[in-house]
Amino acid sequence: MVKNRIARLNSLLKEVISEVIHREVRNPHVNEFVTVTAVDISNDLQHAKVHISVIGSQEAKEQTIRALQSAAGFIAIQSSKKVVMRYFPMLTFKLDSSVEQQYKIDSLLSKIHDEQKSRKCPPTDSNIENS
Repeated sequence: MVKNRIARLNSLLKEVISEVIHREVRNPHVNEFVTVTAVDISNDLQHAKVHISVIGSQEAKEQTIRALQSAAGFIAIQSSKKVVMRYFPMLTFKLDSSVEQQYKIDSLLSKIHDEQKSRKCPPTDSNIENS
């Protein structure tokens, strides 16, 4: 039952924090292509890691994380107005690179698949006899 509650809170916080970042944070260092990919709230509900995906250069990603971390208090206050909790968790922003890793894996698999297609040899008599 506790895990279900935490899962529901994670989902709700993900939506609310994303909305606050896009609509209310006015920091020019926050990249406009920011996505909240996940929220992991601790079991005691005091801390929450907010996983952020940013499209852009490595410098833009680091700048966005720093800007969001400096605005964490503001984001928490605005989010707490939309989510009723006794104590709103302290937010920590982490860069989520899983989307980039997935893209790299997909491109490597695509290259392997293309290379396998180009290497296919015509069937020989020994292959036909074994069938």
